[in-house]
Amino acid sequence: MSSTWLITGATSGFGRLVAERALAGGAHVIAVGRRRDRLAELAELAELAELAESAPHGQVTPVALDLTAPDAQDVLAEAVRSAGGLDVLVNNAGYGLFGAVEQVDADAARAIFDTNVLANLTVLRATLPALRAARGRILQTSSLIGQFAWPSSGLYSASKGAVELISEALAHELAPTGVKVTIIEPGTYATEFSTSLQVVAPNDVYLPTVGQFLTDFAALPPQAFGDPDTVADTIMAVAELDEPPLRLAVGADAVEHIRASLRSRLAELDRWEHFPRVPAGEPA
Repeated sequence: MSSTWLITGATSGFGRLVAERALAGGAHVIAVGRRRDRLAELAELAELAELAESAPHGQVTPVALDLTAPDAQDVLAEAVRSAGGLDVLVNNAGYGLFGAVEQVDADAARAIFDTNVLANLTVLRATLPALRAARGRILQTSSLIGQFAWPSSGLYSASKGAVELISEALAHELAPTGVKVTIIEPGTYATEFSTSLQVVAPNDVYLPTVGQFLTDFAALPPQAFGDPDTVADTIMAVAELDEPPLRLAVGADAVEHIRASLRSRLAELDRWEHFPRVPAGEPA
């Protein structure tokens, strides 16, 4: 794999697993994350593998960076220039926020959109010139609840829904350039996502809905959470496809819940298709 990958959120979860696989395949990985210690661990892993000479192994360019920082786009663009180009972007950084829509305050709502949406755009602006030059690949990490919302997931789902629609538009816009875009929609997996998850405890009004959902979710057994290696393997496989899908649900629960949501939306569309409305051009 003589290619260059830029992976955000590369210090944990899916990002770390993908980085390890890309390195094992011989790629140059621009690993982006906030935690310098985790980035150093990844770089050390690559050095040890190179010394062992047991198999081809790539190199790491660690980039310790808060993607919401004012200079983030310049820092990333310089990393790509120094690497000599870019073939694959895994736009993976983000965190979770669960709580009733009414109870999530303005600062928390703004922060999750800053990280999950606006920083995602920052990464795209920094990397798209190089990706166009290489006719590269973009993999955008969303979620099964980027397609619908649970009680408590309104703000998080909205941020991932924004990523989904931005990515869909981007795929159309980039089609003539040869750059391929795929939205990865994982189900529930056993990653470190929960360690960065922010939860707003429901008040009495939302105990029957948000409170019950959070209680039920917390009670799920370990076997309800999939092996995150599945998602990392899927990302690696999709990056090699000549004609990748725009959206890819990963995990039986993701497929099941997204399918149920789409069926519900279609049923609602059919039911209300002929609802009385003011004809076009007539005053309301």
